[in-house]
Order: sequence, then structure tokens, then C-alpha cells
Amino acid sequence: EGRAYEHGEGVTKDAHKAVQLYCQAARLGDAEAQFSLGWMYANGRGIPRDDRLAAFFFTLAARQGHEYAARMQRYVGDAPPEKPECLRSKPALAARTSQDGSDITQSAQEFVPVTVSQKKALELVNKLAPEFGVDPRLALAVIRAESNFNPTARSQKNAQGLMQLIPETSERFNVSRPFDPVQNVRGGLAYLRWLLAYFEGNVLLVAAAYNAGEGAVNRYGGIPPFAETRGYVKRIMQFFGKSEHPYDARVTPPSAELKRIRAAPTR
Repeated sequence: EGRAYEHGEGVTKDAHKAVQLYCQAARLGDAEAQFSLGWMYANGRGIPRDDRLAAFFFTLAARQGHEYAARMQRYVGDAPPEKPECLRSKPALAARTSQDGSDITQSAQEFVPVTVSQKKALELVNKLAPEFGVDPRLALAVIRAESNFNPTARSQKNAQGLMQLIPETSERFNVSRPFDPVQNVRGGLAYLRWLLAYFEGNVLLVAAAYNAGEGAVNRYGGIPPFAETRGYVKRIMQFFGKSEHPYDARVTPPSAELKRIRAAPTR
């Protein structure tokens, strides 16, 4: 929709409307929207030219592996440290969000009444998440993306239960009965707590690691170039809506690659 307003395709051309729509998508982690914003600011396309804003959005997109954004970075200079106003404002979906995450369970069924399994998962996560220092909304976003609140779900890769723990992860976090909702959620929360410390609260990297493994994130220097992982990160951001999360540095030392990931956003 933003692209349609930027180019006047089927609608009256409106650069400011395009920027508004791109910002909504960029806030949710969409690399194409981030690149488009960078391009508009770099070229003054319907809006005042601003190389610093262009650099900021190109950097965001490049961190997700956007090739053209990485190329454009060299022409606009360094990104400013502060976020643009549109990324600091509340997401468009904020009006229907709830503190306990009940909106995430509803969205799984297109806003029909929640099922018993959804209600139990909601209550369980809100009870256990504070013990692990994890925002319940982040855990519920993971459950929504992983199992759609089905406690008996099993993937082709043998990921199991609400938070789709593979056997190695279950063993790592002392889960002996992965289809038991309490054990499964405890194991998933323990893993999220570990990932948050390992990636120092960067939700994009945490989500990518939950899907593809922390090793893949380290190896690729950011979100791996897998369509499944990129789509997964977008879904988590859609429901959680925050790119940073508090973390307990005592849980584990940070990734040795984190400095490289931050210093080399083109990857």
C-alpha cells in the first residue's frame, strides 16, 4: 500500500502517506519498507532530502540482509543514534493490544472466542513468565507463531508442544515431558531468557535464533537469509511490537559475535 502511494499506482500519489505506511511496516521489522524509506529520504522523493534519516533506514534494512540497502549506505554516511519519531510512536495495532497478551490468543483465531487451550496457555504464561524475566507478550507471540496454542503440536523436525522445543532444547533446559504444557512453557521461557541475555535484549536476533538457532545468527552475522526465518521474525514483531527487551546479564555471557553483528550491519 505504501508503494502504491509512493508511485501513484491506482491511487493519488501521496509521498507523506507512503512514508506513514512504510513507517508502520518498518516498525514491525519489514526490510523492504525500511529500504523504501531510506530511498525516499536519500533522493528527496516527495519529501525533503535527509541523508541521516536515509542512513538510519538503510542500516535497519541492511542488518536484515537487504543487498541494495547495504550498497546505499556508502552514499549517505553514518546513521544517527536516535530513532526517528515514527519508530518511537506506538504501533498502529496498539489500540487492540492488551497487557496480558489476550489479543495475541484472539488473533490466532481471527478474533473468535478463545479456546480452552488458548485460555490455559494465556494463564500459564502470565503466571510463569515473570519468574524468568520474560515479557508475557513475547512468550505468547512465540507460542502463536510456533504452535498456534496447540499443546500437542509436533513439527516435521520433531519440535514439540506449545513452544515447539526440539529434543536438544528440551534436554538443555531439563524438559522431560515436552507435551506437558507447564514443562514446555518453562523450557521455552528458560530458552528465551538465555537468548535475551546472549543477544543483549535484541528481539530481532532472539526471534531469529529461536527459529534458526543462535549458531545460525552468529554465522550469518544477524538474521539468517532464510525465508522461513525472516517471515518468523516479522510475525514475532507483529505481535510483540518491540525491538528491545530487558535482560539479565548474569544468565550467560553475550555472543562473541555480537560486536561484529553491530559493527557490520551490511551482513
